[in-house]
Parts: sequence; structure tokens; C-alpha cells
Amino acid sequence: MTPRVLLADDHPVYREGLRMMLASTGDVDVVGTAADGDEAVALAVELRPRVVVMDLRMPRLDGVQATERIVAACPETGVLVLTMHEDDESVFAAMLAGARGYLLKGADQTEIMRAITAVASGEVIFGPALAGRVTRYFARLASSQPSREEAFPELTVREREVLDLIAAGLSNGMIAERLHLSPKTVRNNVSNVFAKMRVADRAQAIVQARKAGYGH
Repeated sequence: MTPRVLLADDHPVYREGLRMMLASTGDVDVVGTAADGDEAVALAVELRPRVVVMDLRMPRLDGVQATERIVAACPETGVLVLTMHEDDESVFAAMLAGARGYLLKGADQTEIMRAITAVASGEVIFGPALAGRVTRYFARLASSQPSREEAFPELTVREREVLDLIAAGLSNGMIAERLHLSPKTVRNNVSNVFAKMRVADRAQAIVQARKAGYGH
């Protein structure tokens, strides 16, 4: 299935050029474009694209904040950052916000298409220049944080599996299919997870779970 893609960039010339380039491949369906973070969030909620290609520096709402809101509101949507900023602070802020990919604007058509396809498939991808830095950063982060079991000791093994898939952005139906469980069983597990974590909804669960290392 051709992935539905939303583009968010405040530079109209670059945004339109990217739209035309992607559309010309015939391999993606560009369903909309946004000029700022607020518009990106609104369109993501309305259009439910498979991938949002997101710039970081935008007016009204920046790309990191927009990514957090999209991931919380649309867990099935993956965010691919495409930006000119390659400093560690920008890269890691985007990753911690829930972005599944990060490319620099010097990337060519092949790299961008490969990244969109990967993110649409649920994978995580970084540009070659960033991969080593990101791997080292998250290795340090993991070594300094409690284990997943220590984070939520009250969860059962099955509930941890469910939480891991929730944090990865899967819907209840997708979790049922992945774990070969009935939809009712998954709903019960999800309710138990939320109760034990003391969270009100899926978005809060995802935020807490990802901080503890789930969903990566």
C-alpha cells in the first residue's frame, strides 16, 4: 500500500519542491502540506497520514513540540524529521519526542524515499552521519536508567509486552494481531496497564513508557 504522507516545513519553496519530488515517484501519496507546527498537528489528526515529514524550526509551534502532539494523538503515524539542524540537542530532542527518523536536508531523493518507507513500516532510521552519535547517546541513556521491570514492577510479563507495543505506536487491533490475542483480551490488558501505571489515557502511558525504555 502506498504510504500517505504529510509534509511540514515553513519554507514554501522547499516544501513545494519536496511535494513535487515525492509525488513524481508515484511511491507515496502526499495528502497535505503544513507551514507550521500547529497546522501540522491539526492536519495529522484530520488526515491520519502514515508518515509526517517534519522540519524542526517552524513558527507558532516547533517541530519537536509538534512531534510530541502528533505521536500522542495519532500513535499510528510515524514522524520523520527532515531538517538542516544536526546538533546533538536537536537530534535527541526529536528522538525523545517520538520521531522515528532523522535526516538532514542534504539527503537525496533515494535517501528520503528509503526513510519514508522505513518509518511507514514502523522502523527507526537515521541518516548515515547521525547513526553512530544516536546509538552512543541512547546506550548511555539506557545504562543510566532503571530497567523496564524496575520502572513498572507491578506489571505482568504479558502486560509488559502490551505496554511495549503501545509505546511503539500500535493500536489495540494491531497488538491483538501481533500477540495472537483476541481484541477483548487486549482491551482488558490495556485497561490493567493503565490502572497499574495510574494514567488516564494512551498518550500518558506512551510518554511514561518511552521514558522507561519501552517502544524503542
